[in-house]
Amino acid sequence: MTESDGVFDVDTRTSGVERVVNVRLATKHGDFLAIGYRDLVRGDEQIALVYGDVGGEEALTRLHSECLTGDAFGSRHCECGDQLSAALKAIAAEGRGVLVYLRGHEGRGIGLLAKLQAMKLQSEGLDTVEANLALGLPADARDYKVAADVLHDLEVRSVRLLSNNPQKRDALLRHGVRVSEQVPLLMTPHKENLPYLLTKRDRMDHYLPHLEAVIQRT
Repeated sequence: MTESDGVFDVDTRTSGVERVVNVRLATKHGDFLAIGYRDLVRGDEQIALVYGDVGGEEALTRLHSECLTGDAFGSRHCECGDQLSAALKAIAAEGRGVLVYLRGHEGRGIGLLAKLQAMKLQSEGLDTVEANLALGLPADARDYKVAADVLHDLEVRSVRLLSNNPQKRDALLRHGVRVSEQVPLLMTPHKENLPYLLTKRDRMDHYLPHLEAVIQRT
């Protein structure tokens, strides 16, 4: 999947982030440069993990939405923790890339407590979209301008985007970052997260072609 058109003129862009600190961060996937930012609009503290020289064109890039339950606790309700590890591994293997970890995106932007409430509704039969709406909240409240601002600060002009979500691609284009390729990040599903993944595919247009083989086996 490729996309390169529709980029807005970045000369008129106003940055909403302030770079605060750079520090080397050793991880099980390799040594990254951790760059801390302050979101000047929302006040959130943001972080980018940078591997190699990412300035210029076609840096392998992941915009990863904060997910405490998946990233820290290994929840099998979603695939977020697996995607986080896989993205860092892929970036290190590439030798050049960046992962922007987006604070304030918990539960697709509705917050931790509302996310847990939505999970309870899902256990009672609603899908992930229906659960958010039943709480009077958007199906997806995330905004990616801060991610684009971070990439602009890093002088990344175009990305190879590690994502199955077309909304991330479209958001980067709106905020002046070209997407030369959308690289699927497909995790092996299991029984606990298959309904969640099917909802993302069928109701949120995520690119998840590998689910068909799973459905045929069940």
